[in-house]
Amino acid sequence: MSIRVEKCFFDLNQAMDSAGILTTLEVPYLVFEVEDESTALIAVREAAPSTYQNLKLNTIEIDERINKDTFKVRALYEINVFGDGSSQDDPEPSFAFDTGGGSRHISQSLKTVGKYPATAPDFGGAIEVDNEGSVNGVDISMPTMNFSETHYFRPSKVSTRYKQRLAELTGKVNSKNFRGYNPGEVLFLGASGTRRGKHAGDHWEISFRFAVSPNRESLQVGSLTVKEKFGWDYLWVRYADDISSDQKSLIKKPVAAYVERVYEFADFGGLGIKN
Repeated sequence: MSIRVEKCFFDLNQAMDSAGILTTLEVPYLVFEVEDESTALIAVREAAPSTYQNLKLNTIEIDERINKDTFKVRALYEINVFGDGSSQDDPEPSFAFDTGGGSRHISQSLKTVGKYPATAPDFGGAIEVDNEGSVNGVDISMPTMNFSETHYFRPSKVSTRYKQRLAELTGKVNSKNFRGYNPGEVLFLGASGTRRGKHAGDHWEISFRFAVSPNRESLQVGSLTVKEKFGWDYLWVRYADDISSDQKSLIKKPVAAYVERVYEFADFGGLGIKN
């Protein structure tokens, strides 16, 4: 059977500001005869209009799975926060960055460049191995690239839903290229906004904060090779007992390396700033 998409008029949800301007619209759809979420989302994307009055289609989300092959999907329309048709009087955005370092605890070196005497046990790059065989590691300074941007928005663009989206994106990593960085390298640290003045047209000043960690490929961990690690993934190493090359000492060597995804990926288009 073919996929069928029906709009749920009874569950329409919209909001407008005090000036009577429509700010958000949520249009629910029912999608029949589909097997998975991705197919349901694509079906609604093809069926939903790209604009509604002064609003632009922003996101399409799964609301719930009704049964095996039926989904309820929401299409969310918002004022175009990218500023199409903005006034030339809008303040210009500002940008800043710093490359201050942070500390990080590591248990594995990039390379053991010397051991003395030459007959000392080789721990395969494990750091601070004590007499009990525990790998204690060390805290080191790590270069960190942080940058921030301050943008100005007209009040009608800073809706409650927009503020919620900023909160939802905080602590997420870019799923697409962003500011010249590859997917997985930029962490959104959050935004702060202020609005001063007594007039309805006074702008919001919103600062966005980001941190950058580069992606790595072919990363060596002792005798192991980690094929790929996205910048904000977490790498940890498991050690096991081994016998030194001279057969005289019990040592610890890395036997497994794990790359853990600890931050969710998200499309930073929802921030409302041009990429």
